[in-house]
Amino acid sequence: MKRTLIVGNWKMNLNTHEASLLVKRLNDKIQVHRDVEVVLAPSLLTLQPISLEIDRRKFRLAAQNAYYKDEGAYTGEVSFTMLRDLVNYVIIGHSERRIYFEESLELIRDKVQAAVRNGITPILCVGETQNQRAAGETSRVVHDQVVTALSNLTAEEVEGIVIAYEPVWAISTFGGQVAKPDDMEKVLKLIRHQITELYGDKAAASVRLIYGGSVKGDTASGYLALEDCDGLLPGSASLNYHQFPDIVAAAYRQTRGAGDEEKSNG
Repeated sequence: MKRTLIVGNWKMNLNTHEASLLVKRLNDKIQVHRDVEVVLAPSLLTLQPISLEIDRRKFRLAAQNAYYKDEGAYTGEVSFTMLRDLVNYVIIGHSERRIYFEESLELIRDKVQAAVRNGITPILCVGETQNQRAAGETSRVVHDQVVTALSNLTAEEVEGIVIAYEPVWAISTFGGQVAKPDDMEKVLKLIRHQITELYGDKAAASVRLIYGGSVKGDTASGYLALEDCDGLLPGSASLNYHQFPDIVAAAYRQTRGAGDEEKSNG
Protein backbone atom coordinates (compact mmCIF):
# COMPACT_ATOMS: atom_id res chain seq x y z
CA MET A 1 0.00 0.00 0.00
CA LYS A 2 1.43 3.39 -1.04
CA ARG A 3 2.01 5.91 1.71
CA THR A 4 -0.27 8.95 1.50
CA LEU A 5 1.82 12.01 0.72
CA ILE A 6 1.11 15.44 2.25
CA VAL A 7 3.45 18.15 0.95
CA GLY A 8 3.40 21.64 2.45
CA ASN A 9 4.58 24.23 -0.08
CA TRP A 10 5.66 27.31 1.86
CA LYS A 11 6.44 29.26 -1.33
CA MET A 12 8.31 32.57 -0.79
CA ASN A 13 7.38 32.99 2.86
CA LEU A 14 9.10 32.96 6.27
CA ASN A 15 12.62 33.98 7.21
CA THR A 16 14.93 31.58 9.04
CA HIS A 17 13.57 32.39 12.49
CA GLU A 18 9.93 32.20 11.38
CA ALA A 19 10.53 28.92 9.58
CA SER A 20 12.15 27.43 12.68
CA LEU A 21 9.21 28.50 14.81
CA LEU A 22 6.71 26.92 12.41
CA VAL A 23 8.65 23.65 12.43
CA LYS A 24 8.54 23.59 16.23
CA ARG A 25 4.79 24.19 16.23
CA LEU A 26 4.15 21.55 13.59
CA ASN A 27 6.32 19.09 15.47
CA ASP A 28 4.15 19.59 18.56
CA LYS A 29 0.93 18.97 16.65
CA ILE A 30 1.80 16.26 14.13
CA GLN A 31 2.26 12.66 15.15
CA VAL A 32 4.24 9.96 13.36
CA HIS A 33 1.92 7.98 11.07
CA ARG A 34 3.21 4.84 9.41
CA ASP A 35 1.00 5.26 6.33
CA VAL A 36 1.31 9.05 5.94
CA GLU A 37 4.44 10.79 4.69
CA VAL A 38 4.67 14.49 5.57
CA VAL A 39 6.96 16.68 3.49
CA LEU A 40 7.87 20.33 4.12
CA ALA A 41 8.96 22.54 1.21
CA PRO A 42 10.45 25.71 2.70
CA SER A 43 12.30 28.44 0.83
CA LEU A 44 15.81 27.64 -0.36
CA LEU A 45 17.33 29.95 2.26
CA THR A 46 15.84 27.97 5.14
CA LEU A 47 16.35 24.44 3.80
CA GLN A 48 19.73 23.82 5.39
CA PRO A 49 18.96 25.04 8.94
CA ILE A 50 15.61 23.23 8.91
CA SER A 51 17.34 20.04 7.80
CA LEU A 52 19.24 20.11 11.10
CA GLU A 53 16.13 20.81 13.12
CA ILE A 54 13.36 18.52 11.87
CA ASP A 55 12.40 15.21 13.39
CA ARG A 56 13.07 12.91 10.44
CA ARG A 57 10.65 10.34 11.77
CA LYS A 58 7.89 12.89 11.11
CA PHE A 59 9.08 15.05 8.25
CA ARG A 60 10.95 14.94 5.00
CA LEU A 61 12.12 17.94 3.02
CA ALA A 62 11.48 19.17 -0.50
CA ALA A 63 13.04 21.97 -2.50
CA GLN A 64 10.71 24.27 -4.40
CA ASN A 65 12.97 24.51 -7.44
CA ALA A 66 16.44 23.78 -8.83
CA TYR A 67 18.45 24.17 -12.03
CA TYR A 68 18.84 21.22 -14.36
CA LYS A 69 22.62 21.51 -14.90
CA ASP A 70 24.68 19.70 -12.27
CA GLU A 71 27.37 22.41 -12.11
CA GLY A 72 28.83 25.28 -14.09
CA ALA A 73 28.88 29.02 -14.62
CA TYR A 74 25.22 29.71 -13.82
CA THR A 75 25.32 32.61 -11.38
CA GLY A 76 22.56 32.55 -8.80
CA GLU A 77 21.36 29.02 -9.53
CA VAL A 78 21.31 25.95 -7.26
CA SER A 79 21.57 22.49 -8.82
CA PHE A 80 19.91 19.22 -7.91
CA THR A 81 23.39 17.90 -7.23
CA MET A 82 23.81 20.48 -4.46
CA LEU A 83 20.45 19.53 -2.95
CA ARG A 84 20.66 15.76 -2.95
CA ASP A 85 22.06 15.51 0.59
CA LEU A 86 19.41 17.89 1.92
CA VAL A 87 16.10 16.89 0.37
CA ASN A 88 14.12 13.83 -0.63
CA TYR A 89 11.81 15.65 -3.05
CA VAL A 90 11.74 18.67 -5.34
CA ILE A 91 8.70 20.46 -6.74
CA ILE A 92 8.99 20.86 -10.51
CA GLY A 93 6.72 22.66 -12.96
CA HIS A 94 4.56 24.45 -10.41
CA SER A 95 2.09 26.76 -12.15
CA GLU A 96 3.77 29.80 -10.60
CA ARG A 97 7.06 28.74 -12.21
CA ARG A 98 5.35 28.16 -15.54
CA ILE A 99 3.46 31.47 -15.46
CA TYR A 100 5.76 33.96 -13.69
CA PHE A 101 9.09 32.55 -14.92
CA GLU A 102 7.87 31.21 -18.27
CA GLU A 103 9.29 27.74 -17.71
CA SER A 104 8.77 25.72 -20.88
CA LEU A 105 7.73 22.10 -21.26
CA GLU A 106 11.28 21.29 -22.33
CA LEU A 107 12.90 22.98 -19.32
CA ILE A 108 10.58 21.13 -16.98
CA ARG A 109 11.46 17.88 -18.77
CA ASP A 110 15.16 18.56 -18.18
CA LYS A 111 14.54 19.34 -14.50
CA VAL A 112 12.63 16.10 -14.00
CA GLN A 113 15.48 14.17 -15.58
CA ALA A 114 18.06 16.01 -13.44
CA ALA A 115 16.14 15.26 -10.25
CA VAL A 116 15.98 11.55 -11.02
CA ARG A 117 19.64 11.54 -12.07
CA ASN A 118 20.56 12.92 -8.65
CA GLY A 119 18.38 10.57 -6.65
CA ILE A 120 15.73 13.15 -5.74
CA THR A 121 12.05 12.34 -6.26
CA PRO A 122 10.37 14.90 -8.51
CA ILE A 123 6.92 16.19 -7.62
CA LEU A 124 5.79 17.11 -11.12
CA CYS A 125 3.00 19.68 -11.17
CA VAL A 126 0.58 19.74 -14.08
CA GLY A 127 -2.69 21.53 -14.65
CA GLU A 128 -4.72 23.87 -16.83
CA THR A 129 -5.67 27.53 -16.50
CA GLN A 130 -9.24 28.78 -16.26
CA ASN A 131 -9.20 29.84 -19.92
CA GLN A 132 -7.94 26.44 -21.02
CA ARG A 133 -10.58 24.73 -18.93
CA ALA A 134 -13.35 26.92 -20.37
CA ALA A 135 -12.14 26.06 -23.86
CA GLY A 136 -12.35 22.33 -23.12
CA GLU A 137 -8.57 21.91 -23.36
CA THR A 138 -7.91 20.27 -19.98
CA SER A 139 -7.11 16.83 -21.39
CA ARG A 140 -4.80 18.17 -24.09
CA VAL A 141 -2.91 20.49 -21.74
CA VAL A 142 -2.39 17.85 -19.06
CA HIS A 143 -1.45 15.24 -21.66
CA ASP A 144 1.22 17.49 -23.18
CA GLN A 145 2.63 18.42 -19.77
CA VAL A 146 2.85 14.81 -18.56
CA VAL A 147 4.17 13.30 -21.79
CA THR A 148 6.89 15.91 -22.29
CA ALA A 149 8.02 15.98 -18.66
CA LEU A 150 8.51 12.21 -18.48
CA SER A 151 9.89 11.69 -21.97
CA ASN A 152 13.50 11.14 -20.85
CA LEU A 153 12.65 8.61 -18.12
CA THR A 154 12.45 4.83 -18.18
CA ALA A 155 9.39 2.98 -16.93
CA GLU A 156 11.30 1.98 -13.79
CA GLU A 157 12.18 5.62 -13.08
CA VAL A 158 8.59 6.72 -13.61
CA GLU A 159 7.42 4.27 -10.94
CA GLY A 160 9.04 6.37 -8.22
CA ILE A 161 7.84 9.85 -9.14
CA VAL A 162 4.95 11.95 -7.86
CA ILE A 163 2.56 13.89 -10.10
CA ALA A 164 0.54 16.70 -8.59
CA TYR A 165 -2.56 17.76 -10.49
CA GLU A 166 -2.94 21.43 -9.64
CA PRO A 167 -5.69 23.08 -11.66
CA VAL A 168 -4.42 26.66 -11.86
CA TRP A 169 -7.92 28.04 -11.38
CA ALA A 170 -8.17 26.27 -7.99
CA ILE A 171 -4.99 27.83 -6.54
CA SER A 172 -5.57 30.77 -4.20
CA THR A 173 -2.90 32.82 -6.02
CA PHE A 174 -4.96 32.69 -9.22
CA GLY A 175 -8.49 32.97 -7.89
CA GLY A 176 -8.89 29.87 -5.76
CA GLN A 177 -12.18 28.56 -7.17
CA VAL A 178 -13.55 25.46 -5.50
CA ALA A 179 -12.46 22.31 -7.30
CA LYS A 180 -15.01 19.54 -6.81
CA PRO A 181 -13.53 16.13 -5.95
CA ASP A 182 -15.48 14.45 -8.77
CA ASP A 183 -13.89 16.79 -11.33
CA MET A 184 -10.46 16.10 -9.88
CA GLU A 185 -10.99 12.35 -10.07
CA LYS A 186 -11.62 12.54 -13.81
CA VAL A 187 -8.27 14.20 -14.45
CA LEU A 188 -6.39 11.94 -12.03
CA LYS A 189 -7.78 8.94 -13.89
CA LEU A 190 -6.72 10.53 -17.17
CA ILE A 191 -3.15 10.97 -15.89
CA ARG A 192 -2.95 7.40 -14.63
CA HIS A 193 -4.28 6.18 -17.99
CA GLN A 194 -1.58 8.18 -19.78
CA ILE A 195 1.10 6.57 -17.62
CA THR A 196 -0.35 3.14 -18.42
CA GLU A 197 -0.26 3.84 -22.15
CA LEU A 198 3.31 5.14 -22.04
CA TYR A 199 5.01 3.04 -19.37
CA GLY A 200 2.75 0.12 -18.50
CA ASP A 201 0.51 -1.05 -15.67
CA LYS A 202 3.24 -1.35 -13.05
CA ALA A 203 4.41 2.24 -13.46
CA ALA A 204 0.83 3.53 -13.48
CA ALA A 205 0.02 1.67 -10.27
CA SER A 206 3.21 2.82 -8.54
CA VAL A 207 3.09 6.54 -9.40
CA ARG A 208 1.60 8.63 -6.63
CA LEU A 209 -0.95 11.16 -7.87
CA ILE A 210 -1.77 14.02 -5.53
CA TYR A 211 -4.13 17.00 -5.65
CA GLY A 212 -2.50 20.42 -5.59
CA GLY A 213 -5.28 22.98 -5.31
CA SER A 214 -6.49 24.96 -2.32
CA VAL A 215 -7.33 22.60 0.53
CA LYS A 216 -7.95 22.81 4.28
CA GLY A 217 -8.50 20.36 7.07
CA ASP A 218 -12.27 20.24 6.57
CA THR A 219 -12.03 19.67 2.80
CA ALA A 220 -9.02 17.33 2.66
CA SER A 221 -10.96 14.11 3.21
CA GLY A 222 -13.11 14.70 0.12
CA TYR A 223 -10.04 14.59 -2.12
CA LEU A 224 -8.22 11.87 -0.20
CA ALA A 225 -11.23 9.58 -0.56
CA LEU A 226 -10.84 9.58 -4.35
CA GLU A 227 -9.67 6.27 -5.77
CA ASP A 228 -6.75 7.80 -7.67
CA CYS A 229 -5.68 10.42 -5.12
CA ASP A 230 -2.58 9.50 -3.12
CA GLY A 231 -2.09 12.78 -1.28
CA LEU A 232 -2.24 16.56 -1.25
CA LEU A 233 -0.05 19.58 -1.99
CA PRO A 234 -1.46 22.50 0.03
CA GLY A 235 0.04 25.97 -0.22
CA SER A 236 -1.23 28.66 2.15
CA ALA A 237 -2.69 26.09 4.55
CA SER A 238 0.79 24.64 5.08
CA LEU A 239 1.86 27.91 6.72
CA ASN A 240 -0.90 27.61 9.32
CA TYR A 241 0.12 25.43 12.27
CA HIS A 242 -3.53 24.60 12.93
CA GLN A 243 -4.70 23.85 9.39
CA PHE A 244 -1.72 21.81 8.18
CA PRO A 245 -1.84 19.33 11.09
CA ASP A 246 -5.59 19.03 10.45
CA ILE A 247 -4.84 18.02 6.85
CA VAL A 248 -2.31 15.45 8.04
CA ALA A 249 -4.85 14.13 10.54
CA ALA A 250 -7.44 13.80 7.78
CA ALA A 251 -4.94 11.77 5.76
CA TYR A 252 -4.32 9.51 8.74
CA ARG A 253 -8.04 8.95 9.25
CA GLN A 254 -8.43 8.12 5.57
CA THR A 255 -5.57 5.62 5.50
CA ARG A 256 -6.72 4.02 8.73
CA GLY A 257 -10.22 3.63 7.32
CA ALA A 258 -8.84 2.10 4.12
CA GLY A 259 -6.75 -0.28 6.19
CA ASP A 260 -9.74 -1.36 8.26
CA GLU A 261 -11.73 -1.94 5.07
CA GLU A 262 -8.95 -4.10 3.61
CA LYS A 263 -8.88 -6.19 6.78
CA SER A 264 -12.65 -6.70 6.69
CA ASN A 265 -12.43 -7.78 3.05
CA GLY A 266 -9.48 -10.06 3.63
